[in-house]
Amino acid sequence: MKKKQIGILAGSFNPIHMGHLMIANYMKEFTYLDEVWFVVSPRNPLKNAENLLNDELRLKMTKMAVEDYAGMKVSDIEFHMPLPSYTIDTMTKLTHENPDKEFTLIMGGDNWNDLPRWKEYKRLQHEFKMLIYPRLGYEVRIPEELRENIRFVEAPVVEISSTFIRNSLKEGKNVRAFVPPRVYDFIETNAFYHI
Repeated sequence: MKKKQIGILAGSFNPIHMGHLMIANYMKEFTYLDEVWFVVSPRNPLKNAENLLNDELRLKMTKMAVEDYAGMKVSDIEFHMPLPSYTIDTMTKLTHENPDKEFTLIMGGDNWNDLPRWKEYKRLQHEFKMLIYPRLGYEVRIPEELRENIRFVEAPVVEISSTFIRNSLKEGKNVRAFVPPRVYDFIETNAFYHI
Protein backbone atom coordinates (compact mmCIF):
# COMPACT_ATOMS: atom_id res chain seq x y z
CA MET A 1 0.00 0.00 0.00
CA LYS A 2 1.25 3.46 -0.92
CA LYS A 3 2.19 5.52 2.12
CA LYS A 4 0.42 8.81 2.70
CA GLN A 5 2.81 11.72 2.04
CA ILE A 6 2.92 14.21 4.91
CA GLY A 7 4.80 17.51 4.88
CA ILE A 8 6.11 18.76 8.22
CA LEU A 9 6.23 22.51 8.77
CA ALA A 10 7.76 22.97 12.20
CA GLY A 11 8.21 26.19 14.10
CA SER A 12 7.45 28.33 17.11
CA PHE A 13 4.44 29.91 15.35
CA ASN A 14 4.79 32.89 17.68
CA PRO A 15 2.26 33.75 16.26
CA ILE A 16 1.22 31.78 13.18
CA HIS A 17 0.60 34.11 10.21
CA MET A 18 -0.69 34.06 6.63
CA GLY A 19 2.80 33.39 5.29
CA HIS A 20 2.87 30.02 7.08
CA LEU A 21 -0.51 29.12 5.60
CA MET A 22 0.50 30.25 2.10
CA ILE A 23 3.61 28.04 2.14
CA ALA A 24 1.69 25.05 3.55
CA ASN A 25 -1.12 25.52 1.03
CA TYR A 26 1.33 25.80 -1.88
CA MET A 27 3.27 22.69 -0.81
CA LYS A 28 0.08 20.66 -0.44
CA GLU A 29 -1.40 21.71 -3.79
CA PHE A 30 1.69 21.91 -6.01
CA THR A 31 3.91 19.03 -4.80
CA TYR A 32 3.39 15.33 -4.07
CA LEU A 33 2.17 15.96 -0.50
CA ASP A 34 -1.25 14.71 0.66
CA GLU A 35 -1.26 16.74 3.89
CA VAL A 36 0.80 19.32 5.77
CA TRP A 37 1.21 19.04 9.53
CA PHE A 38 2.20 22.08 11.58
CA VAL A 39 4.50 20.92 14.39
CA VAL A 40 4.48 23.52 17.16
CA SER A 41 7.87 23.64 18.89
CA PRO A 42 8.00 24.36 22.62
CA ARG A 43 11.50 25.85 22.25
CA ASN A 44 13.80 26.10 19.26
CA PRO A 45 17.39 25.54 20.47
CA LEU A 46 18.62 28.13 17.94
CA LYS A 47 16.16 30.88 18.91
CA ASN A 48 15.76 33.24 21.83
CA ALA A 49 12.90 32.05 24.08
CA GLU A 50 12.45 35.47 25.69
CA ASN A 51 9.48 36.65 23.54
CA LEU A 52 7.88 33.22 23.32
CA LEU A 53 4.18 33.07 24.15
CA ASN A 54 3.02 30.13 26.30
CA ASP A 55 3.20 26.75 24.45
CA GLU A 56 -0.50 25.93 24.83
CA LEU A 57 -1.56 29.35 23.54
CA ARG A 58 0.63 29.01 20.43
CA LEU A 59 -0.77 25.51 19.87
CA LYS A 60 -4.33 26.84 20.24
CA MET A 61 -3.70 29.68 17.76
CA THR A 62 -2.16 27.28 15.23
CA LYS A 63 -5.22 25.00 15.49
CA MET A 64 -7.50 28.03 15.02
CA ALA A 65 -5.54 29.02 11.92
CA VAL A 66 -5.86 25.70 10.09
CA GLU A 67 -9.38 24.59 11.03
CA ASP A 68 -10.87 25.74 7.70
CA TYR A 69 -8.14 24.15 5.57
CA ALA A 70 -8.54 20.60 4.24
CA GLY A 71 -5.37 18.54 4.51
CA MET A 72 -3.75 20.68 7.20
CA LYS A 73 -3.31 19.46 10.76
CA VAL A 74 -1.51 20.52 13.93
CA SER A 75 0.78 18.29 15.98
CA ASP A 76 1.98 18.78 19.55
CA ILE A 77 4.42 15.83 19.35
CA GLU A 78 7.31 17.99 20.58
CA PHE A 79 5.36 18.85 23.75
CA HIS A 80 5.90 15.22 24.81
CA MET A 81 9.60 15.04 24.00
CA PRO A 82 12.72 16.14 25.91
CA LEU A 83 13.61 19.82 25.54
CA PRO A 84 15.04 21.40 23.55
CA SER A 85 13.43 19.64 20.60
CA TYR A 86 15.59 18.64 17.66
CA THR A 87 14.15 18.07 14.20
CA ILE A 88 15.94 14.74 13.69
CA ASP A 89 14.31 13.37 16.87
CA THR A 90 10.86 14.69 15.88
CA MET A 91 11.03 13.25 12.35
CA THR A 92 12.25 9.89 13.70
CA LYS A 93 9.47 9.75 16.30
CA LEU A 94 6.79 10.70 13.74
CA THR A 95 8.03 7.93 11.43
CA HIS A 96 7.99 5.29 14.20
CA GLU A 97 4.52 6.31 15.38
CA ASN A 98 3.02 6.45 11.86
CA PRO A 99 4.34 3.50 9.81
CA ASP A 100 1.63 4.10 7.16
CA LYS A 101 2.98 7.61 6.42
CA GLU A 102 6.12 9.08 4.88
CA PHE A 103 7.31 12.42 6.21
CA THR A 104 8.92 15.27 4.29
CA LEU A 105 10.46 18.25 6.03
CA ILE A 106 9.44 21.65 4.63
CA MET A 107 11.92 24.48 5.22
CA GLY A 108 12.94 27.85 3.88
CA GLY A 109 16.19 28.60 2.08
CA ASP A 110 17.44 30.41 5.20
CA ASN A 111 17.13 27.25 7.31
CA TRP A 112 18.62 25.12 4.52
CA ASN A 113 21.76 27.29 4.60
CA ASP A 114 21.81 27.07 8.40
CA LEU A 115 21.39 23.28 8.43
CA PRO A 116 25.01 22.43 9.41
CA ARG A 117 24.19 23.92 12.84
CA TRP A 118 21.37 21.40 13.32
CA LYS A 119 21.74 18.19 15.32
CA GLU A 120 22.67 15.22 13.08
CA TYR A 121 21.91 17.28 9.96
CA LYS A 122 23.59 14.77 7.60
CA ARG A 123 21.35 11.99 8.89
CA LEU A 124 18.36 14.30 8.40
CA GLN A 125 19.40 14.94 4.78
CA HIS A 126 19.84 11.25 3.99
CA GLU A 127 16.94 9.70 5.89
CA PHE A 128 14.16 12.17 5.08
CA LYS A 129 12.83 13.96 2.04
CA MET A 130 12.94 17.75 2.13
CA LEU A 131 11.15 20.47 0.19
CA ILE A 132 12.95 23.82 0.27
CA TYR A 133 11.07 27.05 -0.47
CA PRO A 134 12.74 30.34 -1.47
CA ARG A 135 13.60 33.10 0.96
CA LEU A 136 14.84 36.51 -0.19
CA GLY A 137 18.61 36.82 -0.01
CA TYR A 138 19.29 33.09 0.36
CA GLU A 139 20.66 31.01 -2.48
CA VAL A 140 19.73 27.34 -2.32
CA ARG A 141 22.32 24.87 -3.57
CA ILE A 142 21.49 21.19 -3.28
CA PRO A 143 24.44 18.84 -3.85
CA GLU A 144 23.94 16.31 -6.64
CA GLU A 145 24.03 13.32 -4.27
CA LEU A 146 21.10 14.71 -2.24
CA ARG A 147 18.79 15.61 -5.13
CA GLU A 148 16.87 12.35 -5.00
CA ASN A 149 15.61 13.21 -1.50
CA ILE A 150 15.75 16.98 -1.46
CA ARG A 151 14.27 19.43 -3.91
CA PHE A 152 13.84 23.15 -4.29
CA VAL A 153 10.24 24.26 -4.88
CA GLU A 154 9.56 27.53 -6.72
CA ALA A 155 6.91 28.58 -4.21
CA PRO A 156 5.94 32.28 -3.97
CA VAL A 157 8.38 34.27 -1.86
CA VAL A 158 6.52 35.28 1.30
CA GLU A 159 8.29 37.84 3.43
CA ILE A 160 6.09 37.94 6.52
CA SER A 161 7.66 36.98 9.82
CA SER A 162 6.34 36.41 13.31
CA THR A 163 8.87 39.02 14.50
CA PHE A 164 7.28 41.59 12.15
CA ILE A 165 3.81 40.71 13.51
CA ARG A 166 4.95 40.97 17.16
CA ASN A 167 6.78 44.27 16.63
CA SER A 168 3.83 45.76 14.72
CA LEU A 169 1.38 44.79 17.46
CA LYS A 170 3.71 46.30 20.07
CA GLU A 171 3.63 49.55 18.08
CA GLY A 172 -0.17 49.49 18.00
CA LYS A 173 -0.40 48.73 14.26
CA ASN A 174 -3.35 46.91 12.72
CA VAL A 175 -1.89 43.83 10.98
CA ARG A 176 -5.21 42.02 10.50
CA ALA A 177 -4.42 41.19 6.84
CA PHE A 178 -1.26 39.31 7.87
CA VAL A 179 -2.78 37.00 10.49
CA PRO A 180 -5.62 34.44 10.17
CA PRO A 181 -8.87 36.17 11.31
CA ARG A 182 -9.64 33.98 14.36
CA VAL A 183 -6.01 34.21 15.49
CA TYR A 184 -5.94 38.00 15.10
CA ASP A 185 -9.14 38.38 17.15
CA PHE A 186 -7.76 36.02 19.82
CA ILE A 187 -4.51 38.04 20.00
CA GLU A 188 -6.38 41.35 20.22
CA THR A 189 -8.90 40.10 22.82
CA ASN A 190 -6.05 38.92 25.06
CA ALA A 191 -3.64 41.76 24.19
CA PHE A 192 -0.84 39.32 23.39
CA TYR A 193 2.44 40.83 22.15
CA HIS A 194 1.28 44.37 22.95
CA ILE A 195 3.84 45.04 25.68
